[in-house]
Amino acid sequence: MSGFNVVQPGLLTLIQDAGRFGYHGIGLTTGGPLDREAFFWANRLCENALEATALEVSFGGLVLEAQVDTRIAVTGAQMPLKIAGQEAAAWETHAVKAGDKIELGFATAGSRAYLAVAGGFNVAAQFGSTATVTREGIGGLAGEKIQQGDQLLCAASGSEPRWQVPVAARPNYGKFAELRVILGYQQASFDSVQQALFFSSEYTLSDRADRMGFRLEGQPVKSTLDGILSEGICHGAIQIPADGQPIVLLNDRQTIGGYPKIGSVIARDTARLAQLMPGAKVMFTQISMEEAHNINCLETRRFMTTELVALH
Repeated sequence: MSGFNVVQPGLLTLIQDAGRFGYHGIGLTTGGPLDREAFFWANRLCENALEATALEVSFGGLVLEAQVDTRIAVTGAQMPLKIAGQEAAAWETHAVKAGDKIELGFATAGSRAYLAVAGGFNVAAQFGSTATVTREGIGGLAGEKIQQGDQLLCAASGSEPRWQVPVAARPNYGKFAELRVILGYQQASFDSVQQALFFSSEYTLSDRADRMGFRLEGQPVKSTLDGILSEGICHGAIQIPADGQPIVLLNDRQTIGGYPKIGSVIARDTARLAQLMPGAKVMFTQISMEEAHNINCLETRRFMTTELVALH
């Protein structure tokens, strides 16, 4: 089986599937795509299972050389795409031939793009998943980010069919996000004044942001707790350390932690957060658990019922 040769790995390109679930008990985190919706669209364009293994390209700079005839799709952040030297559109399926170079430039809006191939990349799973978590040295190719000279294996595929995501269904990536939050964990340790400050203040995304979590800068908030026993941490949990500056925990977060947490950002919005660049602004809005369930159900239905446009 052949596939793609990595000519230039980009700033941070990782092999990801939908994530590693059920292993927090032995200290393994979830991994998986930071923007699940864009990841799912890329696989859907290639007629893959939604959880099929693809590439998460952070910030851009990736160059691959095809060694097989197949189809690819790129979704997510706006990164100039060229195939065999010709400009190509994102959010649609493209046929590539052996010898073609696939080039992704640097992001102009958003920060993470997803490159899927028909049939998915052929990578051995570890603990039920191919998701790369570099901190744990697990998943992907030897638990590392993609390197120059790596071989990304996949099966050959015909050049048809080709699809396009309707423009109305594509997200807009800007420099601001409103993040919806469910109160929880140690919410009672943040009095009404501290909660009011938190939900009325604008925060700036710092440059201390990675797949573990995004640190924000702005109005500090204080908990009455000096510390807590370490406990399990969910995706999107908002830690408030001693300096009062929120940290939103993401896919590669530690499985347990001991900072007070005012609540959790819903998964639909951590994807929006993950597409922001340092310097972007965010605000938080409180919602109920019931509202969060409704948002998730409605967005899932919208995704599943949106029809792709056939290209000829």
